[in-house]
Amino acid sequence: MGNISRRGMIGLGAGAAAAMGLTACGGGDDATGQAGGAGARKKKSGTPKPSARPIGDGSTADTGPQPNQPDKPVPLEPGQTPPQFVIFSWDGAGEVGNGLFPRFLKLAEEHEAHMTFFLSGLYLLPESKKRMYHGPNNAPGASDIGYLTDEHIKMTLKYIRQAWLEGHEIGTHFNGHFCSGHGTVANWTAKQWHSEIAQAKSFVKEWRTNTGWTDLPSLPFDYDKELVGGRTPCLLGQDNLLPTARELGWRYDASSPGGRQRWPQQKNRVWDLPLQGVPFPGHTFEVLSMDYNMLANQSVNSTKAPPSNYPGWRKQAANAYINGFKRAYESNRAPFFIGNHFEEWNGGIYMDAVEQALKHIAREKEKGGDVRMVSFRQFVDWIDVQPPEILEKLQSLEVGQKPAGGWKTFLKDDTGKGSGKGSGKGTGTGTGKGSEDAA
Repeated sequence: MGNISRRGMIGLGAGAAAAMGLTACGGGDDATGQAGGAGARKKKSGTPKPSARPIGDGSTADTGPQPNQPDKPVPLEPGQTPPQFVIFSWDGAGEVGNGLFPRFLKLAEEHEAHMTFFLSGLYLLPESKKRMYHGPNNAPGASDIGYLTDEHIKMTLKYIRQAWLEGHEIGTHFNGHFCSGHGTVANWTAKQWHSEIAQAKSFVKEWRTNTGWTDLPSLPFDYDKELVGGRTPCLLGQDNLLPTARELGWRYDASSPGGRQRWPQQKNRVWDLPLQGVPFPGHTFEVLSMDYNMLANQSVNSTKAPPSNYPGWRKQAANAYINGFKRAYESNRAPFFIGNHFEEWNGGIYMDAVEQALKHIAREKEKGGDVRMVSFRQFVDWIDVQPPEILEKLQSLEVGQKPAGGWKTFLKDDTGKGSGKGSGKGTGTGTGKGSEDAA
């Protein structure tokens, strides 16, 4: 992508994470209808909860269709302006007592937003059982992120359950977050990714057996059906992950680093939904649309920089997200992907920046713009029903490029027939190296 982040993409290797004491990514009701298409949040009602059919040991349950979902997506009409999709996602999705998980669930509810929570499987496995985990090319029980306390596992279960009932998506951030050395995810084979995914799913599907807790409610979804995408640790290893993802029926992967703000394409028949470079206030280079990359370019990976810097950095980070949104919204309408962690780096300024950006985007929606804050899964539901000829035109638009003659002219039906071709080509773009405690 050219000039993105002078300090690498998502930048925190395993050794650095350990040295800095980072915790990596730690950090319901039924619905009635409301029109509006993909991205419109359903209103809650007092209708009875759906009956649950326990799955396996009862850690999860089939409760029927997920509540609080948008209306069924429909294809764009010729000449219709595409919606502006914005996807907020969270890596790790563990609640460690800092209140960040419920904070953003509340914010999402207030602004009719849906999000994707990429759950780390180890966050539901007690440390006393850690040797059950066999990360490929690593010792049993080894992990570059910490195991949660029992109390924090219970909190995580509570908020994952609430998130799903409120319409959010539960994806995966896999398990041990290995970003360097012999065991790094960058070197894993397709077969090893299969093992990692199977273990991540088992920790979610069998938390009751692994913890011995019988007095907590089940997670209200079938994880085999719910899990249709993820983000790899440090944004590494996507090439070997994709064959396995395709075999498992995944619909998207959000692991590419350094994507550009263009309409996505597919790799190996899986939608490639990367973090994106966005204008970084005060600099000529762009920064990835993730909290950790903001930190890496402001405080050189320090999570406890001098507090005098915080106000300026908070504003800079918020404006980077807002700049990315505005660039897409006012030009090619490419979906905007934002990644985060439930962390309190540099006094929590990155969480404040995300909140400020979300509120700014919500105000644009309130002004009457077709802005939809959705999960990755909901976005893929929408893009999968679009005519191939429409997608090809959208994908032809460059970063910041407005459609020639306006949307009515650009997307007019001037052929009378579709192209017959899909959009399954990968962009092949990347923007450098890096690892993180992020993706």
